[in-house]
Amino acid sequence: MRKLIARVFTYSLDGVADAEEGNQYMEFCQRVWAADQSVLDPMAELYLRAHAIIMGRVAYEEMAGAFAPGGTQTGHPWAGMFNAAPKVVFSRTLKTTGWANSTIADGDTAEEIDKLRQDGDGHIVVYGGFSFWQSLMRLDLIDVFYLSLYPYVAGEGRRLFENVGKHVQFDLVSSMTMSNGQVELEYQRHR
Repeated sequence: MRKLIARVFTYSLDGVADAEEGNQYMEFCQRVWAADQSVLDPMAELYLRAHAIIMGRVAYEEMAGAFAPGGTQTGHPWAGMFNAAPKVVFSRTLKTTGWANSTIADGDTAEEIDKLRQDGDGHIVVYGGFSFWQSLMRLDLIDVFYLSLYPYVAGEGRRLFENVGKHVQFDLVSSMTMSNGQVELEYQRHR
C-alpha cells in the first residue's frame, strides 16, 4: 500500500510553518535557498519518485499559476517536474483543471486517499496547502513527514501541528544537517 508523505519545507524552531508573505521568516528561508541550491535536492528527489502529488485547491491554484505553461515560474528548474507529475487536487468547489496531468477528487477525503493508496506502488506526496495538511493530520492519514527545520525563530504564524485534535507519536527515521544549518528530518507515524 502506498504511503502518504507530507513534505513541509518552511518550519522554524518555534514550530511556525505558515507565515504571511513578506514576513521576515519567509525572507530568511528564501535567502537560505538562494545561498545553497543543493538544499532543495532532497525535496526534488521526493517529488520525482512520487506516484502522485496531492494538494488542496489553494495550493493547486498557486502551483498552476507558477509552474504551468505561461505561469510566473516556467523557467524554474522544478517546472518540468511538476508539469509532468500526476496531480490530484482535493476540492469540492473546483470543477475543471487546466493544468496537464491534474484530476479533481471531490468525494470524502479519507475514501479518496484510500483509493490512491491502493493503486500500485510508489508513494504519494502531499504538497499542501497548510489547511489541507492539517485536515489530513486530523484524519490521521499522513504516514511520513519530511520536515526542513530552519535555524530561525519566526515568532508569528500558524504552526503545523496546532489544532490537530489528538496526541500523535512519530519515530525518527533519518536526519541530515545541511551546509546552511537547515536540518532535514524524516518522521514516520508510529502505529
